[in-house]
Amino acid sequence: MTSPIRKVLMIAAVAATFTSMSSNVFAETKFQQNHPRRAEVNARLENQNRRVDNEVKDGQISRSQGAFLHGEDHAIRSEERTFARGDNTHITLGEQALLNQQENGVSRQIGR
Repeated sequence: MTSPIRKVLMIAAVAATFTSMSSNVFAETKFQQNHPRRAEVNARLENQNRRVDNEVKDGQISRSQGAFLHGEDHAIRSEERTFARGDNTHITLGEQALLNQQENGVSRQIGR
């Protein structure tokens, strides 16, 4: 038969294990949300959206051109999210390179 003190110690050990496991899961999730490759791709998309908005505002491109470019950026962002869902919220180097290549294409279209 197990003594009451030993039961308390076992319960405390199990509780400590679950607590440390849950904090590790939280830390991983926080890291995954801010994964450097995803952050870089999304920062570029945000910058490009600002550029499009500014060029529409300044009259350098039409509203329809701006809407088209925003649509292309939206498609790239959707693709980034799809890649992340397939890899535990990360994107691979190859996926990042593909997204950057697509962003470069949109960037060249801004301000022609």
